Amino acid sequence: MKFARFGMALAGVTLSVLGAVAPAATAAPAAAPTDVAPMIIGGGNASNAPWAARLFRNGQQNCTATVIAPNYVLTAQHCVASSGTYTFRIGSLDQTSGGQMRTAAQITQHPSADLAIARLTEPYTGTYSPLGTTSDVQVGQSVQVYGWGATCTGQPEINCQSRYLKVANVTVTTVNGRDYRGGVAVSARRGNGITAGGDSGGPMFASGKQVGVASTSDRQTTTAYTNITRYRPWIQQIAGV
Repeated sequence: MKFARFGMALAGVTLSVLGAVAPAATAAPAAAPTDVAPMIIGGGNASNAPWAARLFRNGQQNCTATVIAPNYVLTAQHCVASSGTYTFRIGSLDQTSGGQMRTAAQITQHPSADLAIARLTEPYTGTYSPLGTTSDVQVGQSVQVYGWGATCTGQPEINCQSRYLKVANVTVTTVNGRDYRGGVAVSARRGNGITAGGDSGGPMFASGKQVGVASTSDRQTTTAYTNITRYRPWIQQIAGV
């Protein structure tokens, strides 16, 4: 899978966010996170991810997320930067059915990193994503990334969002990179796939724990995930985990 700012691909930008949005006449500038990138390109379908959440804005597929506590979902800040109603389908590999639907009652955005936490109107009952620490991820490690993002290039990424959750292996190149907003990121190079629009907000797992949140991708060889192991105090303050 590939991703730029997990939204639609941005022309002339090395790394762009990976959100997923409807096609526009012209590509948005990197400073305006309004586009969507494709879902994981390559990789394969995930077989077990009860903590995964598909994020919808005003009913439209938008980004990926994870449920980290009964009332809290973790995603990328650029996925929830616009006004609207945000809902999540949690615990289903199929973004169109199953699992539990929940609505965000309140969203807290990190002041400087590409992270946001949504408080749900009612709790999710199921399995929560285990959050890692700095010792769980290191340079050279093969890690797993998940998302419902685009699976194509050469057309609006909103047209090829994956119905089923995908997973790909990527290799960590640094744990001190930069995310879309200048926060600390785990950067990685393509393995059997790369992230794209719609994968934004999705998790990177290392050593069996979540260590990152998808922020940017060039949809070919490089991706950056906000390094959540560096922001655990903030996450704990908001969500208690």
